[in-house]
Amino acid sequence: MLRFENLSPDAADGWMGRAFQEILDAELEGAPDVYAISSSRLLAMDRALGARPVAAPGISTEQAAALSTGATRIGYGEYTVRGTRVEARLSLADPQTGKTVAAFDAGAGDVIAAAGALARRISPAAQPYTTNSLPALRAYVEALEAGTPAEAVPRAEAAVATDPGFAPAARLLAGLKLAQGDRAGGIECLNRALARAAQMPAAEQARLRLEVATLENQAAARRQALAVIAAAEPANPEAWIGLGNAAFGRREYGAAQQAFHKAADLDPQQPAALNQEAYAAAFGGHLDEAIATLKRYQAVKPSDPNPIDSMGDVQLLAGHAREAEPFYVQAAKLDPHFLNGGDWLKAAMAGLMAGDVAGADALSENYARAHFPAGSASSPVYRAQWRFLSGRRREAYAEMEALAHLTGDGAQRAVAGEASAQLAIWDLYLGDRATASAHARAAMGAGQAAVLAEFLSGPPASAGEWSARAEKLAPRPEQSGARDFVLAQALLLGGYFDAALPVLSRTYDAATPTDPEPPVLLAWAYLETGQTAGAAAVLKFLPIPEPTGIDAFEAGWFPRVFYLKAEAAEKLGRMDEARADYTLFLKLSGDLAFHWGEEAKAKEKTAGK
Repeated sequence: MLRFENLSPDAADGWMGRAFQEILDAELEGAPDVYAISSSRLLAMDRALGARPVAAPGISTEQAAALSTGATRIGYGEYTVRGTRVEARLSLADPQTGKTVAAFDAGAGDVIAAAGALARRISPAAQPYTTNSLPALRAYVEALEAGTPAEAVPRAEAAVATDPGFAPAARLLAGLKLAQGDRAGGIECLNRALARAAQMPAAEQARLRLEVATLENQAAARRQALAVIAAAEPANPEAWIGLGNAAFGRREYGAAQQAFHKAADLDPQQPAALNQEAYAAAFGGHLDEAIATLKRYQAVKPSDPNPIDSMGDVQLLAGHAREAEPFYVQAAKLDPHFLNGGDWLKAAMAGLMAGDVAGADALSENYARAHFPAGSASSPVYRAQWRFLSGRRREAYAEMEALAHLTGDGAQRAVAGEASAQLAIWDLYLGDRATASAHARAAMGAGQAAVLAEFLSGPPASAGEWSARAEKLAPRPEQSGARDFVLAQALLLGGYFDAALPVLSRTYDAATPTDPEPPVLLAWAYLETGQTAGAAAVLKFLPIPEPTGIDAFEAGWFPRVFYLKAEAAEKLGRMDEARADYTLFLKLSGDLAFHWGEEAKAKEKTAGK
């Protein structure tokens, strides 16, 4: 649905153009035979295609965006206000031919009734709009079309004050408050609207509950709300994508694949549904289905590098590192700007996982050239990190020390701080807490890695004391993820594997399945506490590398992943697999052993082969 055109002589009636669009979208949401693409999605696409006057008629400004979203019908209209009556005409056009396939007229005493009459002409199952208050509706529309958040907030507040049960206005106001950093105010706004939930359609109630559950990290309530929305709006692919994402986050891959498949059937042009369906299939152990889905995605978007990148990911998940690498290279060549060159890094990491260090080095250099501007002060940090990950730890450490001693302008000082933070973390892995503490002090002010390095290089302590320190470092509820991360690192460094296990379990459960680090660290704790089956289960898939660069903590999980896979395989009696992974681990861990002694153990295991 596009914004209607105002044919009235009074420009003050122009707000109704957006009102028609919003009401028609909302009333058709619950219809089982039609899906109206939301105005927010349409306008997001419209902004990506270029700026336009916000109050311009949709047929002249939003048609390209509608086509880009894969719409099979475009609704556009005009209206006139004659005294106390609003008269409107809605036309439905085929976007491929441009021909009008249907047209409807309606007249009523206000825009809400007129738009509702048009919605019922499209589908008799259209649902009533969520407010009957014209002042509330007008304030809501004015908030939507305000030029700045500061202008939008008072209008949204006026809409909610006029009709406290007007759910779309409450959700808009909550979003504006959250954008201002007022999380408590946003939640309060949503809960006030929920107090009047009995007056709302089931889907509107569920949307409010979904936002509250998301903000308060209530996983079960979030799942329930998503299920209600999908049931209430069976033709809405976005609802099924939401349901699929929830199942995927819980690692219920069969349910996720079904939900994404439903979304893709409803909207065959929806790349998000196809992409996520492929990942769910791969994690579910169905590589052939994942590949078939990505080929379908490629057919829909032949110039998009993302399905090719995803093809590399699903191959890697299946343990096919050598097969994954060329897909990443192909994606990087197809669009050099995609992921800011990150597919070169993914290709390089896949090369390391396949044991081809020389080939991976060349791919890593491609990433450095694509990702960092010429003369970048940060690229030497990346190159040292790369050498450390790929088995040249002494060389990398010396290079990073030289960077830590840089002096000069702001960029060089920033690099020195970043290098010092990285050195502190490597020092901890090498078992040198005193040097780590010195490097952490030198890194102060160099970002989050420096803060975490300073925390972790503090005096040795009991598991309980580390927990208390982490609580003090990150005390707020919304910091729970960061708190668990740093606490898990501290407990692992201290050898408190029993205490680390529940923390790592929470981290693993909260992480997306494609996050490479949580499964590896959880597997480490499982193996140290005698839970081989648990370790094998979370190590089933090769990690998908992050395309954004090498994290300061990356050496904590790579190449350790291969040592842990080997240890689990050995305990389960799969000796050939264990020896291959021990060998790869030794090749990539290189010439400077971490203090856990894994390199020495791996050498013992491979010496007798």
